[in-house]
Amino acid sequence: MPEPIDIDSLIRAVQANPRYAAISPNLIRGLIERYQGSIRQPRELIKAVRNKLHQVGGAYLDKPIDYAQWKSRLDHLPHDLRHPQVKEFCSQMMSLHASTRERLPILERFYAEPLTRLQPLHSILDLACGLNPLALPWMPITPQTQIQVCDIYSDQIAFLQQFFDHLGINGKASLCDLTHELPNRPVQVALLLKSIPCLEQLDKNIAVRLLREIPATHWLVSFPAHSLGGRGKGMRQRYRQRFEEIIQGWQVRVEIFDFPGELVFLLSPA
Repeated sequence: MPEPIDIDSLIRAVQANPRYAAISPNLIRGLIERYQGSIRQPRELIKAVRNKLHQVGGAYLDKPIDYAQWKSRLDHLPHDLRHPQVKEFCSQMMSLHASTRERLPILERFYAEPLTRLQPLHSILDLACGLNPLALPWMPITPQTQIQVCDIYSDQIAFLQQFFDHLGINGKASLCDLTHELPNRPVQVALLLKSIPCLEQLDKNIAVRLLREIPATHWLVSFPAHSLGGRGKGMRQRYRQRFEEIIQGWQVRVEIFDFPGELVFLLSPA
């Protein structure tokens, strides 16, 4: 009879690799529980979990980010969110993550075009945020705008909270595993940027659940127009069709913004 699997030990083994050390233990636990019925060898189970974590998050980072070094730089910055030095810092740091790096050339337009018309913005929720909260200097927000962000990396979340605190942003950064628990606080605008393809590798029905169950008045949802390797043949059409499937039967008004590298949908009450 096989030995029972010690899930806590396997979580620690997965996190022993620096690339996965800061990932939410709840997410790792869920993946272990998913795979343990078909993979009994601990080494193979750890490998399978790490492979999935790479697909949903690790592939977007060239290497682990030294948040202590960036925190040291943050400490010497002005406390003004719109200050040129702060914006330069944010741009440099966003270049470390593939998702935000691709958006840098269109940053001046990306948030202004869909969000300006929704002003005043009183609350924003950024799901699976990555380093996207560092784009706040380019968003049409005020000091009173409430910001909520969440992701699976504990070191990233800790840094984002330090970023909020340094700049006096009315923000809360939280560790979250969206496959098991959803934010339930009402919000004016929820952001779900280039995350659905990754999240659907964990749960093929998660996009519908997010859009239906999180109490957001407006949604800003985007899909990548090309792969990490730069291939884009057919991706815009495929993701447009996928989005139409997700919102099928939902009475909502949809505006489409076709940016270079990113297909964006703004959902508002019909």
